[in-house]
Amino acid sequence: MKYGESSFDILYLIFAILTGIIILIKHRNKNDVLMGTAALVLGIGDSFHLVPRVLNYFIDNDFTWYLGFGKLVTSITMTIFYILVFLLYKSVYHKNDKKTNSIGIAIYVLAALRIALCLAPGNNWFTGEGSVLWAVLRNLPFILIGGIVVYLYFIVRKEDRYLSRLWLYTTLSFLFYIPVALFASLLPMLGMLMLPKTVCYILMLVSFIRKQRSEKGDIR
Repeated sequence: MKYGESSFDILYLIFAILTGIIILIKHRNKNDVLMGTAALVLGIGDSFHLVPRVLNYFIDNDFTWYLGFGKLVTSITMTIFYILVFLLYKSVYHKNDKKTNSIGIAIYVLAALRIALCLAPGNNWFTGEGSVLWAVLRNLPFILIGGIVVYLYFIVRKEDRYLSRLWLYTTLSFLFYIPVALFASLLPMLGMLMLPKTVCYILMLVSFIRKQRSEKGDIR
């Protein structure tokens, strides 16, 4: 199990980071910059958690602090990732009306609240003593952000073939994430749900790649 999971994690990180770099190198417009930045934020952020997780399998050392710090960083970068996905929605679908801007303000407020809650001492990130109460508190605004993003991409799913399933991948990623985030401290086996969650992120990145290629006329 440790070899399979570790190989998957490493390949995912390489794919996410390279995707971001390649999209940014080849960027031609704002959409590309947002997609490339989102991919880099996702890959680099997840590396803070996944690299210590992989090392923990093979090195006889106490990685509790590093794993906790990695979870903290990933919690923040995941939030930033979905802000970028929202901004991508505004850019691709040319949404700059009053309603969309109001939704944006709500997302920024929820994101600030989420980050503030993640930074609160009660999370006990560095001791490995998870708290269900704090898990619920810090993830509630994050789930609301996810719900808003899902709704926005769902209502425009027929307007762009390359991002048409982004709402589905986001929905599934949250369905896999929520049990882990809330109850993994009580039932560690739930952590396995992070694998299909990561697959959802990979599919989102593939959508970004196809979107960029379509704008260059490479996909017919």
